[in-house]
Amino acid sequence: MKLSVAPEVAKALEANAPVVALESTVIAHGLPRPRNLTTARALETEIRALGVVPATIALHDGVAVVGAGDVLLERLANETGVAKVSIRDIAPVLAARSLGGTTVAATVEIAAAAGIQVLATGGIGGVHRGAEQSFDESADLEAIARHAVVVVSAGAKFVLDLALTLERLETLGVPVLGYGTDEFPAFYVRSTEQLARGAGMLLCVPVPAESALERDEVEDQVRAAIAASDRDGIRGADLTPYLLRALGEATNYRALDANIALLRANAQVAAQLALTLCA
Repeated sequence: MKLSVAPEVAKALEANAPVVALESTVIAHGLPRPRNLTTARALETEIRALGVVPATIALHDGVAVVGAGDVLLERLANETGVAKVSIRDIAPVLAARSLGGTTVAATVEIAAAAGIQVLATGGIGGVHRGAEQSFDESADLEAIARHAVVVVSAGAKFVLDLALTLERLETLGVPVLGYGTDEFPAFYVRSTEQLARGAGMLLCVPVPAESALERDEVEDQVRAAIAASDRDGIRGADLTPYLLRALGEATNYRALDANIALLRANAQVAAQLALTLCA
């Protein structure tokens, strides 16, 4: 895998200065236009304001880009047909010289290859509801276990089986730490499962209280969205975006506001962590 590291990022890494990686599938697939681009720019601006270099990661023209410039951010946000890239997709998308937005799994892989220690995202993927029949589990978990990168997130997405996700992280030996919480946050919801003590590199930041949704309300909407996805035959990589879109519509887009709020909170915590690690 060939890396194209932006000069600003390369200079920071060489000087052992703080850098935070950002995934790009949230720009291409996770947020609607035009808020996807404004949010991507806002995350980078807030990270820079804390004295840290942001490095949005994506695939473009046969290389893994570490530090996407504004032109590439605009393409990710506005073009149709941007590939959603998990680990298994990196090689074929690079070979095709296609434009790809990286998931947490692919971003962790590329960040580790570049020497970046901290990654900020919204919510990680995990074990899907009904996985005992479907065996549907995100590659995010294995990637986090395999690479020495601290992933700062608002826990796992609420559409997943959160208890099984925590169990799987424990099995993989991933320490899960709470930032100002003893419970596992679930994306739009501030708390769910009690955290195990003594494990490591997933740092969970609850969504800001003023933006959080009520757990029971979200659970009802998730169940309805899952039933609709079964009727529509939605599977695999398309399932989570489908459920999140449905949840956004069902909550009158309050879920979208919560998503953006937690992305910004996670970016700020990740930047503070990167500063501490480089102190």
